[in-house]
Amino acid sequence: MPNHLQFYIDGAWVDPAVPNRLDVIDPAHEEAYTAISIGSQADVDRAVAAAKAAFPAFARTTKAERLALLRRILEIYNERFEDIAQAVSQEMGAPLAFAREAQAWAGRGHLESTIKAVEDYAFEHQRGTTRVVKEPVGVCALITPWNWPLNQIVCKVAPAIAAGCTMVLKPSEIAPISGLIFAEIMHAAGTPKGVFNLVNGTGPDVGQVMAGHPDVDMVSFTGSTRAGIVVAKTAADTVKRVAQELGGKSANIILPDADFATAVSKGVEGCFGNSGQSCDAPTRMLVPLDRHEEALTIAKVAAERHKVGDPRKEDSVLGPVVSQLQYDKIQRLIRRGIEEGATLVTGGPDRPDGLNRGYYVRPTVFGGVTPDMTIAREEIFGPVLSVMPYKDEEEAIEIANDTVYGLAAYVQSSDIAHARRVASQMRAGSVYLNYPDWDTFAPFGGYKQSGNGREYADFGIHDFLEIKGVVGYGEA
Repeated sequence: MPNHLQFYIDGAWVDPAVPNRLDVIDPAHEEAYTAISIGSQADVDRAVAAAKAAFPAFARTTKAERLALLRRILEIYNERFEDIAQAVSQEMGAPLAFAREAQAWAGRGHLESTIKAVEDYAFEHQRGTTRVVKEPVGVCALITPWNWPLNQIVCKVAPAIAAGCTMVLKPSEIAPISGLIFAEIMHAAGTPKGVFNLVNGTGPDVGQVMAGHPDVDMVSFTGSTRAGIVVAKTAADTVKRVAQELGGKSANIILPDADFATAVSKGVEGCFGNSGQSCDAPTRMLVPLDRHEEALTIAKVAAERHKVGDPRKEDSVLGPVVSQLQYDKIQRLIRRGIEEGATLVTGGPDRPDGLNRGYYVRPTVFGGVTPDMTIAREEIFGPVLSVMPYKDEEEAIEIANDTVYGLAAYVQSSDIAHARRVASQMRAGSVYLNYPDWDTFAPFGGYKQSGNGREYADFGIHDFLEIKGVVGYGEA
């Protein structure tokens, strides 16, 4: 592709201010297959200036005009759907079927839900003689991760467009090619110059510069809690709004009245999906103490059905994890689980048999995991499940909430009223009952150190709006 070494600024593909190349690694083979440019302060300044100049006119566009733009973006997105899936598969190692059905689909799904949300959204309403007006917050810095590239790009770009904001996007430098394709989509859709800009780069060189930039009014960040803290501290000096979706260590409570075989098997699948690289993955499976061994037997069978292999092969269920750094972290934590006395049910350290190259991880299940163990507390971000026994429901809820995170929780029960009662006690932004389908209209975001703000549909639009009260406006 011609644009890999360029940035998209003010409606055009431009060269970086200072040449600085970074190889993009195919995680399935550990080889560079292309390169991107890494941006600098000068590139950020140029992109922010373009967004700032474009803001006054775009902020005054009508809802109908912004809806028309979103519909054009969706149309071009659908035309480029296979290109996106192929890019995601290569840059982060997602099996092609998953890249199409989940990764690329997520971008489409969020565009569709944002369009629907805007159609029904009231940007003004009357309260007595005061007019309450919701206006775009301004120039937005959007910083997105590598694990769900299009999901997170669209979850930020679409509501920013809907609100009337202008923006600078920094995709992950680890999985950047799908973001460049998205920039091509924005251009082809006729996005006005300066409304959408893209600068590739690292967190310190570009992301942190964006977060601290005096002409940026809002930062929307998705990534690790560690990086999120840096972004928030950097943004604080200019008192800009910060919305964050950060890490997770989600509990999956399987109640005694659940269909145990189904609940455990689906829990394994939920944990291992995307090679375990989802911030809301149900990585802690809580099971009744007297059924712990039964759960381990079911989990072992379910885990061993997950064939790990080249993402281009049709029979591969799981591909590699995204990078050497991630692979090494996962290996360290698997070994830590063994050292701290957890029971290794299946999987374990090193690559699966027959895979000598690529960042492939054995699908791993630990049993007898206690709340004090490292694997029960740290976000592993790989296909590693911790099965934890509980004595009674009260203890299960206590263990589930005993974490600095609060992104998601899961409850399994054959009695929906029972599941709802337990859900009401979960300190998490999302609680999923009996493995429901993905709902792009539900709010998504976390409690505690999992972040602040919410994404998806109308919830995502809120963070990109300021609220103005025109007092003395009179009757409508």
